[in-house]
Amino acid sequence: MTTERTLPRPHLDVLTRGSGPALLLAHGAGGGIEGNFGLVLDDLAADHTVIGPHYPGAGGTPVATGPLELDELADQLAASAVAAGHQRFAVLGESLGTAVALRTATRHPERVTALVLTAGFAVADPVLALTAELIRTLGRAGEWSAVARLAVVSCLSPEQLATTPSEALDAAVAQAAAEMPPGMLDHFDLVSRVDVRDDLARVAVPTLVVAPLGDRLVLPESSHRLAAGIPGARLAELPGAGHLLSEPDRAVWLRLVREFLGGIA
Repeated sequence: MTTERTLPRPHLDVLTRGSGPALLLAHGAGGGIEGNFGLVLDDLAADHTVIGPHYPGAGGTPVATGPLELDELADQLAASAVAAGHQRFAVLGESLGTAVALRTATRHPERVTALVLTAGFAVADPVLALTAELIRTLGRAGEWSAVARLAVVSCLSPEQLATTPSEALDAAVAQAAAEMPPGMLDHFDLVSRVDVRDDLARVAVPTLVVAPLGDRLVLPESSHRLAAGIPGARLAELPGAGHLLSEPDRAVWLRLVREFLGGIA
């Protein structure tokens, strides 16, 4: 028998769109709802209520006054969905958002109906841990152009790096620098501390794990370990996809997610 956990008063800035069954979105570090899910928001909102809370220091949510805590973030996401009028919801998490989604599912099992975990990890592998450390070191030194360049290079697949003209890379770096949220360093601090390995076996809802095989920030093996550790989880691979999904890869992702959610409705 599960005892329902009391939710806090929600205080995150939330993007809400559409109507129908609720999809709660958990975005990645250094991003936001539009940055992670912008290519598919309208499509998902065609037949779902999309609820996208922004972590502290992203969107319109103020920067945190102390280190981010995973439990508190998970509770805030659940509270945001309930405040939007939805007692039960599926959670779609990407990158850091996969750990947030997993913790939401284990802290609020009576509310979470399904999980979709993309480019995810239970604990930072050595590549991700080093990248998070470099981002925080460069950011604290005010080297934001270097942070943006590191972020862009890390998020592109090897194929994308080999075929993207240098001027396009420069434009991507400039855009990344302009869009970095104030809470970016806090987000990557949390990345370095996350450990939800003990949560995996406790997940009791249908779960789809999507592994971009060209991911150079969160290695595909991390997604494979998620799928292996969650009872009954389904694994789908996106060959050649980088950490941030391109428009063609996102279209494949959307088809996989729709088929998955349709199969559990």
